[in-house]
Amino acid sequence: MTLLDLPEAHSLHAKQHPAAHEDDAELTEKTVFGFWLYLMSDVVLFATLFAVFAVVGRSYAGGPTGQELFDLPYVLIETAVLLASSVAFGFVTLAAQDNRKQATLLWMALTFAIGAIFIVMEVYEFHHLIGEGAGPDRSAFLSAYFTLVGTHGLHVFTGLFWMIISGIQLARDGLTATVQRRLGLLGLFWHFLDVIWIVVFTEVYLIGVL
Repeated sequence: MTLLDLPEAHSLHAKQHPAAHEDDAELTEKTVFGFWLYLMSDVVLFATLFAVFAVVGRSYAGGPTGQELFDLPYVLIETAVLLASSVAFGFVTLAAQDNRKQATLLWMALTFAIGAIFIVMEVYEFHHLIGEGAGPDRSAFLSAYFTLVGTHGLHVFTGLFWMIISGIQLARDGLTATVQRRLGLLGLFWHFLDVIWIVVFTEVYLIGVL
């Protein structure tokens, strides 16, 4: 154990370098504030896509309808998978708060695996629809559908890539304050995607089969 590992040394260091700690706190506040601004911009993006779907969601152009295309039990499984990934990330947060590095890595790996299953299921769904001639160029309804659901899927894919980067940083640096902050932001992003998917499921699939 070095002198810097002692609580007294940290206290002395904080007293000697108050400006550095104030800068760190200011950086954290700016980072969190900036991320919330990003999430708000995403809310605007998805709200626009939902509005477009609400307007053209019945414009089938003589093509297949949602009732003819959507397999609701399959989508229910997709939904359960994504919600399970959100629960798993909740355990990531708890493990990180308890400073348990290995548990945090394990729960993050599980979250990643479940999220990847969701992406595979969504890609299969798109491939199946396009194979049946129900691609995004078939009607305004399908264009809006692929755009909305595809945009959500792209966000999930981005979240998975973020998990890889965060996992590498965690394995290398441990649960530092910076890594903790980044995991917290990743958790906000991942749970946000769950909320968006619930709205997608309700507006696109559930109402679409009625």
